[in-house]
Amino acid sequence: MELSNKAAYIKGLIDGLKIDDSTPEGKVIIAMAELLEEMSGTVEDIAAEVDETVDVIDGLHEDLSDLEDVVFSDYEDTYDNDEDYDDDEPLDEELYECVCPTCGDTICLSEELIANGSIDCPNCGESLEFDFSDIEEEEE
Repeated sequence: MELSNKAAYIKGLIDGLKIDDSTPEGKVIIAMAELLEEMSGTVEDIAAEVDETVDVIDGLHEDLSDLEDVVFSDYEDTYDNDEDYDDDEPLDEELYECVCPTCGDTICLSEELIANGSIDCPNCGESLEFDFSDIEEEEE
């Protein structure tokens, strides 16, 4: 039974008792019944708003999950196919971006991967080579 129905039932009981509203006790009981009726309506309104809010949040959660799948699937695809990528690689290590000249995919590389001298593009398989001879000559 809903709160408003229960409050109406109690008000009906009070009316059936024919409580005299001219006595102090009667005034208190009738005021309490009116308050109970008003409070039950307010609580039911709040419950309805909470249900609507939960539905909206559930929808947002589903949308966010779909978005995460799209965004992070690209990230996972990039590193799932990269044999040189180590899952235990620290995340605070400085990364360098490299753009594949064939497919235009941007690849994040650690110093260790760059030091190897070459990698295969995880997107198209093109071999990317890194030449540091000009940099080493400038440092000397």
